[in-house]
Amino acid sequence: MRSRFNLFEWYFSKRTLPYWCVLLLDCFIILCSGIFVYWAFYRGAALQRNFFPLIRVLLIYIAVSFVFFRLFRTYAGILRFSSFKDLIHISMAMGFSFLVSLVIHLFVYKAPETALAHLTARSLLFIFLLSIALMWLERIMIKLLYDASFSDRDAKNTFIYGTREGGVALGKFVKSEKPARYNLKGFISHDPAYYHKGTYLLGEPVFSPSDDLESILEEKRIKAVLVPAIRLDDFRADTDLQDRLIRSGVKIYFAQSALEAGEEDSVIPTIALKEVSVEDLLPRDVIDVDLESVAAAIAGKRILVTGSAGSIGSEIVRQVASFSPEEMMLIDSAETPQHDIRLMMAKDYPSVKASTVVTSIANADRMEAIFSSFRPDIVFHAAAYKHVPMMEDNPSESIQNNVYGTKVLADLSVKYGVSKFVMISTDKAVNPTNVMGCSKRICEIYVQSLDKAERDGKVEGHTQFVTTRFGNVLGSNGSVIPIFEKQIKSGGPVTVTHPDVIRYFMLIPEACKLVLEAGTKGNGGEIFVFDMGKPVKIADLAKRMIELSGAKGVEIKFTGLRDGEKLYEEVLGDKEVTKPSFHEKIRIAVVREYDFAQVKSSIEDLIAISHEYDDLKTVAAMKHIVPEFISNHSVYSVLDK
Repeated sequence: MRSRFNLFEWYFSKRTLPYWCVLLLDCFIILCSGIFVYWAFYRGAALQRNFFPLIRVLLIYIAVSFVFFRLFRTYAGILRFSSFKDLIHISMAMGFSFLVSLVIHLFVYKAPETALAHLTARSLLFIFLLSIALMWLERIMIKLLYDASFSDRDAKNTFIYGTREGGVALGKFVKSEKPARYNLKGFISHDPAYYHKGTYLLGEPVFSPSDDLESILEEKRIKAVLVPAIRLDDFRADTDLQDRLIRSGVKIYFAQSALEAGEEDSVIPTIALKEVSVEDLLPRDVIDVDLESVAAAIAGKRILVTGSAGSIGSEIVRQVASFSPEEMMLIDSAETPQHDIRLMMAKDYPSVKASTVVTSIANADRMEAIFSSFRPDIVFHAAAYKHVPMMEDNPSESIQNNVYGTKVLADLSVKYGVSKFVMISTDKAVNPTNVMGCSKRICEIYVQSLDKAERDGKVEGHTQFVTTRFGNVLGSNGSVIPIFEKQIKSGGPVTVTHPDVIRYFMLIPEACKLVLEAGTKGNGGEIFVFDMGKPVKIADLAKRMIELSGAKGVEIKFTGLRDGEKLYEEVLGDKEVTKPSFHEKIRIAVVREYDFAQVKSSIEDLIAISHEYDDLKTVAAMKHIVPEFISNHSVYSVLDK
């Protein structure tokens, strides 16, 4: 017994048998089938008398079959992964072989003087039918032995979500994967139209989300549900099913498919399975971007990116680098993250010439030196202080970095002939209730008024200033998701400011693609507003993350709104309207226009006041520039009375 399993392990440890071994085995089956059928029809005496003539005839039939084996490539599949399609190919090859062999037999071996004149078409048909059956049996037995020899007791009982192409393909992969990680026990239909009670797929039952799934999951001891890539959007939309699976302690995995070329052009399916995270379950639409036009605008250009080590800036760096710019200048004040960007560029984009500089955008002398030597064609400005509570406590720094730094970059862009300046703004700039949001609104006002002054001929220059606004991005530094993850790992509590607070979320790569398209297609002076999809209640997000983690006893604690925080963020102010753009997910905000000379004077006064480090005086000056800035839950509310 031990040696038998050693033999199995030796065979199944090989990637595949050489194709000539499969061909020889199939040819041997035809030979054995011919001898057996002849014996069955004509008994031992006839077989003994005509043995060698029979062998010669069978070799001719084998030669004919060999031709059709080659045509239908019956030997190319890996036997342990044989499918119904492989069996069909065998049947077709043997069927054509029979027809050709029958013609040869009727014209050659039916002559009276031949030793095998009594061999009938019926016996010939039985030879080929038996050969087909044995070839099928050969492949099925090898597959069954493979499954039995490599069965894994640790495999998780699994359901697959989806009952069409994606689900069936994933089911076949699960059944063929060795050693097995998942033990397929059934399917959950993604669409009632494709569900009929008592239906089976791949020999396993199909269930509906409307069934008593909790009991079914418990009865079948289901530990995992696999969701194929093609069914992700359907699964995201079914929040009730998600909740039921999570409450039942079932792990959810998303599958991404790939194809790996095997020997002799056979194809081995490989599927990467990723355990679902809360980001995966947030409802959002797929965003398509015109990357060809973006590539055309960036290729061969000199690109400067500020905030290059931040979550948004670093993704912009990666995406821009993929479009073959002539050279990149990357600026950030954070030394260690900037060093990581330097290593990333050297490893992933070695053909792109890139300089990484550690400095502040508010260092006017350093910025002047960089612009004068580098002469960028396009500037992506992502550098900013962005944390709301920190800026509430440090309004002077928000002005000196966000506002003054933006002014320095914008003025230098005009001076050195930058063609496009793309500023990353935030939804917190709309009807701001905090210092950070107001500082970004002041930046918007400055670059917009400067763009208008150029077009009106009041400022000499041709730089097009484009602003992009969006909300929270998933996984960015300081966002709620990584904070919640740390709190859950430490046993809680998970802190949420208010039970009704909601936020918009977008994936970082999606947001940056929209930034690139808006930036490269904008004509200057626009504020592009991104459609962030459906808002998410933060308390529900925290609850879902706790459930997904499987942690027990982790509580949610409501701490109250922080200084300057809103219950919900607006993408457009009350007096603003939008008009469509070149992309359905991007709209253009129609906002008040400002006189550049007046804006410039007010901002210079604000910058001067910030150096007095009088918080109330600084915030008062900000409110003078942005009258809609009404402080919320803040010490600066006294200025609004």
